Amino acid sequence: MFLMLSSVISAGCGAQEAPQEDNPHLVTYEGSDGAGNGMHIVFLAGDHEYRSEEILPAMARILARNFGFKTSVFFTLDEEGFIEPGSSRIAGLEALKTADLLVVGLRFQDFPHEEMQHIVDYLDRGGPIVGIRTSTHAFKIEDGPYAKYSFDYAGEEYEKGFGRQVLGETWAGHYGSNHRQSSLILPTDEEANHPILRGVSDIHVQSGGYEAHPMPGSVTLGVGQVLNGMEADAAPDPEKELLPVAWTRTYGAEDGREGRVFTTTHGASEDFVNDGFRRMMINAALWAAGLEDAITAENDVALIGPYNPVTFSFGGYRQGVRPSDMAGWDTPIMSTEKSVGEEE
Repeated sequence: MFLMLSSVISAGCGAQEAPQEDNPHLVTYEGSDGAGNGMHIVFLAGDHEYRSEEILPAMARILARNFGFKTSVFFTLDEEGFIEPGSSRIAGLEALKTADLLVVGLRFQDFPHEEMQHIVDYLDRGGPIVGIRTSTHAFKIEDGPYAKYSFDYAGEEYEKGFGRQVLGETWAGHYGSNHRQSSLILPTDEEANHPILRGVSDIHVQSGGYEAHPMPGSVTLGVGQVLNGMEADAAPDPEKELLPVAWTRTYGAEDGREGRVFTTTHGASEDFVNDGFRRMMINAALWAAGLEDAITAENDVALIGPYNPVTFSFGGYRQGVRPSDMAGWDTPIMSTEKSVGEEE
């Protein structure tokens, strides 16, 4: 048995901690002033490789402290209450009933039915969504009432599941060599003035390229230039064409409403160190929440508190970390005193 409290913090006069609902899967950051005041963003961190358990709380802190949102980050845990990336053990997603935005960093999840139903209900009301990296293949569900959300669902009514039908693409394969080829994200000429790209420049990402051909009706904001190396000044790979890596779209809810969506096939925790990528992600959250008028090139999107991302790999995550370890503005994401698991 284990018992712990996640923490709520105030964005006003420094880091003040107060007890919150007793949910070990969760850390919450409470904003006060800004365009997002009174709005709630839910983040789901549960991928196996690209360290969504690092990038999403870092993103949540910025949106809370600098823009006034309440942000709640849910993590998949092991049986002892430590973060276990990619496990399907999660609880408390009833928070989606009143959420104003959902940000997903998932891979091959098969959540308990009662938790998955909250995600389905959110989709049924057309809630806006931001999806990163492996969220194109967020769910892997072989049978049961939620099988259609699986990345490989073959039914014509919801072909290729949540990834294709909501985010705009499912898993289609790597495009280049992971860990050996990084990418530049180049804004498209047609969408250079889109609010999500406001103030954005010089995007260089460490995560390797994905093949992607977004659903018809999607609006490509950025294409990926695959490089023959891991530095921003590496030469472009002449054998790789420019494919979409960041786009917007809408999906239709059961009641006829249209939900805003931003998807990027990048989003490893190391990518968030890049100023341009980080600004694009914060802008995307504001846009998806309907707050594009609050997007300026001067908005403060600097990292808040120590940010120590590890190089992405299967099994290579920091061990023995609880969500509550990241409560407050100044706690590290994550502590360098925690050991890193071996790559599988």
